[in-house]
Amino acid sequence: MSRIAVLGAGSWGTALAVHLARNGHQARLWGRDRELVARMRDQRCNPAFLQEIPFPDGITPTCRLDEALDAASYVVTAVPSHGLRAVVREAAAIIPARAILVSMTKGIEPGTLRRMSEVIQEETSNRHEVAVVSGPSFALEVARQLPTALSVACADTAVAIAVQDDFRGPSLRLYVTDDVVGVEVGGAAKNVIAIAAGVVDGLGLGHNAKAALITRGLVEVARLACALGARRDTLAGLSGLGDLVLTCTGELSRNRHVGVELGRGRPIGEILSGMRMVAEGVRTTHAALALGAQHEVELPITSQMAAVLDGRRTPLAAVEQLMLRPPKAEH
Repeated sequence: MSRIAVLGAGSWGTALAVHLARNGHQARLWGRDRELVARMRDQRCNPAFLQEIPFPDGITPTCRLDEALDAASYVVTAVPSHGLRAVVREAAAIIPARAILVSMTKGIEPGTLRRMSEVIQEETSNRHEVAVVSGPSFALEVARQLPTALSVACADTAVAIAVQDDFRGPSLRLYVTDDVVGVEVGGAAKNVIAIAAGVVDGLGLGHNAKAALITRGLVEVARLACALGARRDTLAGLSGLGDLVLTCTGELSRNRHVGVELGRGRPIGEILSGMRMVAEGVRTTHAALALGAQHEVELPITSQMAAVLDGRRTPLAAVEQLMLRPPKAEH
C-alpha cells in the first residue's frame, strides 16, 4: 500500500483521504489552517468539512508540507484553483523524485489561462508525471462510500493505469484516458454551465429550459475543449456529460447554488460571502471566455453568465438574450 499526500483539507481533499485510508493507504492530509488541523487530529474528523465522516486510522492530518510529502508515492492536489500555483511552488523542492502528481483541482487560471495540470508542470519544472482525475463526484457521497465513477487522464497511459489501480475501491471506479485536455476542460467549463442551470431554476423557468441549457451547454464545453485539442468523445463521457449533469442538477452543487441565488435576485457578493466552500465556476467564467476569444470559439452561455456576474445584465435578460440569438442548425 502507498503513502499518499493529499494537499488540501477541504471537503474534496478530506473525502479522498478518507477513501484512500479505508483502502489501506497511508493518507497524509495537509491543510494550511493550523487550528483546523489540530481539531482534525483531536476529533478524528474534519469539523469544518464533512464533520459527520469519522477518520479511518490511516489518515494523518498535518500542516507541515515536509511531513505530508515525506516518502509519498503520490501527491494529490485538492486545493481551490486560485491557490494551486502557490501551494505547488512551495512544495516543489521537497516532492519525492519518483512521486506521481495527481490533480483533482478543477479550473482555468485567470491571466495565464493555464489548465491545472499545466500550472503543476510549470511549478515543478516538468520533473514529475502528472495525472488528472475528474468526473461526477460530490465529496460527501464519496465519503459515504456511495458508488462513484471518474476519469483518470495522463499522456502516459501506464501512469494513468497506476493511479487507477491504487485509487480505485469498492465504491470508486476509475476509467483511463490519455485525453488530458478533454478531461480538464470538461471539468472546468461545466461549472460555468452549472451556474446558468441554477439561474434557470432560480427563475422558475421549468424543466424544458433546464434540459435545453444542459444540452447546449455540453455543445459549448465540447467546442472549447476540441479547439484546445481534446477529442469530442471525451466530452460525452464521465468528465464531460457526466460531470455536467451532476453539477447542473444536484442539490449539493455549489455552482448551481450560486446560479439559483442569482436567479432569485441576490447580488453575487452577498452569495459568495455566505459560502464557506469555493464555487469554481465564478472564477472560471471569465477565464473560459478569454480562452474562447483566444481560440476564436463562440461561448454564448459563458458570455451571458459573465455579464450577470459582472452586474451588466439581469439573469432574466441573459436568458432572453440566449433565446433571441439568430436561429441556426443544431449540428
